[in-house]
Amino acid sequence: MKNIRNFCIIAHIDHGKSTLADRLLEYTKTIEITEGQMLDDMDLERERGITIKSHAIQMEYNYQGETYILNLIDTPGHVDFSYEVSRSIAACEGALLVVDASQGVQAQTISNLYMAIEHDLEIIPVINKCDMESANPDMVEDEIVDLLGCKREDIIRASARTGLGVEEILNAIVERVPHPVGDEDAPLQALIFDSVFNPFRGIIAYFKVQNGVLRSHDKVKFFNTGCEYEADEIGVLRMDLVPHKEMRTGEVGYIISGIKTSTEVKVGDTITHVVNPCKEAIKGFEEVKPMVFAGVYPISPEDFENLRASLEKLQLNDASLTFSPESSIALGFGFRCGFLGLLHMEIVQERLDREFDMDVITTVPNVSYKIYDKQGEMTEVHNPGGMPDQTFIDHIEEPYIKASIITTTDFIGPIMTLCLSKRGELIKQEYISGNRVELYYNIPLGEIVIDFYDKLKSISKGYASFDYHPDGFRPSKLVKLDILLNGEPVDALSCLTHVDNAYTLGRRMCEKLKELIPRQQFDIAIQAAIGAKIIARETVQQVRKDVTAKCYGGDVSRKRKLLEKQKRGKKRMKQIGSVQVPQKAFLAVLKLD
Repeated sequence: MKNIRNFCIIAHIDHGKSTLADRLLEYTKTIEITEGQMLDDMDLERERGITIKSHAIQMEYNYQGETYILNLIDTPGHVDFSYEVSRSIAACEGALLVVDASQGVQAQTISNLYMAIEHDLEIIPVINKCDMESANPDMVEDEIVDLLGCKREDIIRASARTGLGVEEILNAIVERVPHPVGDEDAPLQALIFDSVFNPFRGIIAYFKVQNGVLRSHDKVKFFNTGCEYEADEIGVLRMDLVPHKEMRTGEVGYIISGIKTSTEVKVGDTITHVVNPCKEAIKGFEEVKPMVFAGVYPISPEDFENLRASLEKLQLNDASLTFSPESSIALGFGFRCGFLGLLHMEIVQERLDREFDMDVITTVPNVSYKIYDKQGEMTEVHNPGGMPDQTFIDHIEEPYIKASIITTTDFIGPIMTLCLSKRGELIKQEYISGNRVELYYNIPLGEIVIDFYDKLKSISKGYASFDYHPDGFRPSKLVKLDILLNGEPVDALSCLTHVDNAYTLGRRMCEKLKELIPRQQFDIAIQAAIGAKIIARETVQQVRKDVTAKCYGGDVSRKRKLLEKQKRGKKRMKQIGSVQVPQKAFLAVLKLD
């Protein structure tokens, strides 16, 4: 156990975390680097430069004549996957804090750093990309010293691209990170920090042994789900899986036990023996709750079963995706899916398209609301269509988040205006260093799910970084806004919104739909309504044939007779005619601004 070091890498998106991981693997001769980003092996990860699925890998490093085993437990970098990050951190004793030499400390880095400090991890600060022309390592050093209160000589300057400082980082891991502690004679306790799906072998769970010893073919059970299995194969994680006969305290490895359903393996669960189980699970386990909900519908109705099969396969790789069938008058049969956040939703859409060749329409994303009726009973609603009648509702509560935004002082004004327009409340602002400031806001989650992040990036010219955590539910004055076409409500366009925004949103939606709905042989009335009250209206004018063209003089009653006949025909047509809403209309509502 003395020669084991378990560590993770904490960094903001695009600060060079995956490249640094590749350099460490290359330097310890674990793998030959044949192409960029060996750990991020999904096409999407390489294109976007983000880590979506965390990885774990073992390296061997010779230091002063002794061989050390280093387990790198990789973490996803985006705010949507913060629970996975917390479990990876719980399986480590140390962390590399990687900061870009030109960008400095960002919001994501700070929130993951606090998580690491809570778990008592030894932090090794690393300034990456020091070889770049725009690098300013002295300024970034000041920020890190302010943040951590560490000594300047503890900070390592490195460049993952050129390999500068990699040996120094490896030496620091061996010297500074404490070895794991635990009792080998105690009952088995192993923390699951990740799982992946293999089509031939079922679900492979990655774990770290906290106490006890796990041997091949032991009977084990998962503490929180209560399911029992036999450990068919256990071993350590190299670039491939390497089977071992036993895993001792402090070691990181994998277990294969022929599990076929993703819901049985929960990240954060504890593995223990069936015969001599541990008294309590490792702390920190929680069910991952989806934050953002959207309807996903196939473009052609006959693809419904294919979509179900695709979502089931995707769920095996991504246990935090939830879905249940629902139907809509406008779009037919589909699924109401729950996502961790907007990036997660985008990635699921993209993977459906690439890996399963599914073309889907996604409705306006919304969050879950708690609705209390007059009797005081609470129902949770994920879809505006499932709301009870306004007369039965006592009050509605919506989820809030605590957001932290780091930016330069030049953009404080526009960012504050943006947050106020999203009903944000400023909690406090702190100056980090020089001209960088951190703003803390309480904002309703429903306000940020559509376009908040894009707007923040554009008004700050890409300099602001954003991070958030759920902050409970609060009562709010919300109303359901319906869109009616010729008096018929279109359920896929209805949404829940705050009373103050309802009129402007209703008017803008009507104007947008007027542009997108093609003209018919009859007038189409587009109305926005709250309950029975119409708050906005636009009309798509009918296409008319000039029936009076053949009248060249004579009495006016001849013209009138023809126009009356046309009018009766239009009225009859309006009663039987149906309005088709084009796909563009559903997407345009997302991008009203």
